[in-house]
Amino acid sequence: MKPDALKLLIESGNPVISLETADELRGERVVRAAAEQLGLPLFEWSVTDGLRKMTPQLSQHLVPPNKVVQALTYVKDAKDPAVFLFKDVGAHCKDPQVVRILRDLYYKPDSRVWTLVLLEGIGLPPEVRRLTVPFDIGWPDYAELDEVVRQTFTNARLRSLRKIEAHLNKRQFEQLVQSLRGLTTEEAARVVSAAIHDDDVLDAADLPKIIDAKRNRLGTLGCLETIIADFNPEDIGGLHNLKRWLGLRRGGFSTKAREFGLDPPRGILLLGVQGCGKSLCAKVVAAGWNMPLLRMDPGVMYQKFVGESEARLREALGQAESMAPAVLWIDEIEKAFASAHSPSADGGLSQRMFGTLLSWMQDHRHPIFLIATANNISQLPPELMRKGRFDEVFFVDLPSDQDRRGIFSIHLERRRRDPAQFDLTALAAAAEGFTGAEIEEAVVTGLYAAFSNNADCGTEHVLEAIRQTQPLSVLMHEDVQQLRTWAQGRCVPAD
Repeated sequence: MKPDALKLLIESGNPVISLETADELRGERVVRAAAEQLGLPLFEWSVTDGLRKMTPQLSQHLVPPNKVVQALTYVKDAKDPAVFLFKDVGAHCKDPQVVRILRDLYYKPDSRVWTLVLLEGIGLPPEVRRLTVPFDIGWPDYAELDEVVRQTFTNARLRSLRKIEAHLNKRQFEQLVQSLRGLTTEEAARVVSAAIHDDDVLDAADLPKIIDAKRNRLGTLGCLETIIADFNPEDIGGLHNLKRWLGLRRGGFSTKAREFGLDPPRGILLLGVQGCGKSLCAKVVAAGWNMPLLRMDPGVMYQKFVGESEARLREALGQAESMAPAVLWIDEIEKAFASAHSPSADGGLSQRMFGTLLSWMQDHRHPIFLIATANNISQLPPELMRKGRFDEVFFVDLPSDQDRRGIFSIHLERRRRDPAQFDLTALAAAAEGFTGAEIEEAVVTGLYAAFSNNADCGTEHVLEAIRQTQPLSVLMHEDVQQLRTWAQGRCVPAD
């Protein structure tokens, strides 16, 4: 809640303030709190209720419903200090008379004693927005959501005829509250209420339900893709150093970490050979940290109209902030900004987009863990590699012999085969130079071969699939070697 900030805008004499938010009830509470702090009467208008003077005891109707021009004229003629809260005026701005009277309100002499606050759920047209001072209430913070959870649980116990229980320790409760970030207070209350009434218990098992609710909400917004993260660290072979690093920072977004003096982890850049598990790491982090995974494809951000691409990128980053805490995954980041150091290639568009992303990475303070993956280091702008952009830069190399045995075991188990029935040592030796993705494909090909022969899959079927495969490390030997040489001494080995 930010009544103090709004109070300052009102005291500064701003005639028209715009408050655009999806959380209308919270917006109303902020305006009412600011008016109460200033000791000013509050008037509210909506197309259904008309203009009313709000008092603690009752509301006094002054202008009937559907009379927006009459209500705005009442504001214009007001002689006493007051705060006027108008809801959804933007929908009436197709009427030139409404726009004109808003201009008159804006340009009224400085002797005005009132303040007009426009509360919008969708947004004001540009010609009206220019007349306002925007005020952003943001999303509910931890303290507000904490109160929502406690109040919702109390209400459920009072209203239910059944016994309602809570089985959450301090850490689990904190994680549940953090998972509600990005929802309005009303949405958060409904999500928690549904989780409680599902089994009359509020416990750690409700965390996935809340994350799914956030995922469903984001699915209606369009700029980011939500990815279902149903993986565990054990689903990735090797990468022991990276797993250890991530494990140490698992609790980095908690209040306890803030009290300990730690800043939240910002993110990592994963460089390496294609198919070695970089993308899978993003899913594992999201699943292990109980955070939604948001995938940004910068390619779809590029639009044909001037300024529209940058706006799309800012919108996507804003959506990620509203869903925080979250893992934001940018796959193959080098392809999106390959022309960032050559503005003549696309008129400077990539350079502007890249600058927007760098500024956000440097300045944002939201609990967002950024994972960027790249396959071609030569196409990465040097500014991205500077210390402070990412917490660490890891290099994901081709799997070692031991890791290849582990990867074979993982993919055989995933397809309901007992790894003990296979010669993993022979398979790992034959697959030298293979990426994790190529090993998985060899297992799948071996299974198809056995299936077509109406036989059970054995070591020989997989070996034959390996023999028929030319791995990427052979097809692109020079590029792979160049990447490995560059990474030596510059990046932290993921394994």
